[in-house]
Amino acid sequence: MSNLIDRRGTGIAILIASVTLLVASVDLGFLSLENWNDILVRCAPTAIVASGVMLVIVTGEIDISVGSLMALLAAVMGLMISQDKWNWPVAVGIPLTLLAGTMIGLGTGALVTFGKVPSIIVTLGLLTALRGITTWVMGGENIDGLPSALESLAKQGLLGLPIGVWVAVVVVFVTATISQRTPLGRQLFALGSSRYSAKMVGLSRHRLRLFVFAYTGFLTAVATVVDVPRLPKIEAGIGSGFELLVVTCVVVGGVSISGGRGRITNVVLAVLLMTLVRPVLTFLDVGEAGEKWTKAIQGLFIMLAVITDSFALRRGRKERDG
Repeated sequence: MSNLIDRRGTGIAILIASVTLLVASVDLGFLSLENWNDILVRCAPTAIVASGVMLVIVTGEIDISVGSLMALLAAVMGLMISQDKWNWPVAVGIPLTLLAGTMIGLGTGALVTFGKVPSIIVTLGLLTALRGITTWVMGGENIDGLPSALESLAKQGLLGLPIGVWVAVVVVFVTATISQRTPLGRQLFALGSSRYSAKMVGLSRHRLRLFVFAYTGFLTAVATVVDVPRLPKIEAGIGSGFELLVVTCVVVGGVSISGGRGRITNVVLAVLLMTLVRPVLTFLDVGEAGEKWTKAIQGLFIMLAVITDSFALRRGRKERDG
């Protein structure tokens, strides 16, 4: 059990339970299956992409372009499979969307690895560039007419849960296996802990960086495929602010911003906590100010998480120095 959750995860779980009980005492409807089904659906794309971003941050890098990448992939997928656009078969459009996400992620990793450009600069540039390309691709128009079968699968899914939730469970399990039970995972954590030591023991820093960025690009495409078809139409603004939410969840989940430390279970708990913010405000009848408060609370959480991480790093250094 200690390998799955630590003090950070326990604290987040207690906070989730406390908030749930508090809101339920005001409105029992918060505990309804319908409400929690909706919460899980909202969690799914964030958990999927956060699984990739977690590994990026574990290696000491960062990716803040995932929201813009999701928008571009949604536009490309929409053009390919929309009955009002190119009307390509879903069996062609979906794999091409996944390939596009992987290749863009790989390109991002190449710029960081071989171009030696800091990842924050590369992904900040992509955040703007990909959003601009999306606007150009869509030509100022929304995309609708997605296949009804795909929409049905995205909304109804299997065994009462939308397909996105099932996919998120699989992605989290795969990421947990990679990070905790494979030599690759140990190498990723070693790289984030000390790049010099990783170099001395012969780890392929280039290969590891390329992997985490490509993996994140692939997972962003996966999240796009399972979540976007739920929407009545694809708009150019889709995914706006998504990158901040993902990074917030990863950092609040205890993944060290300096690399080398993190647990996927904590990240998943943080995803649930951050996703709860808006429904909680809705049930507390905050009104139109809910959106503003949601962003303010997210910002507060990430600030507290960074401060906590900074103190933990200082304490660790003092203990090592005796």
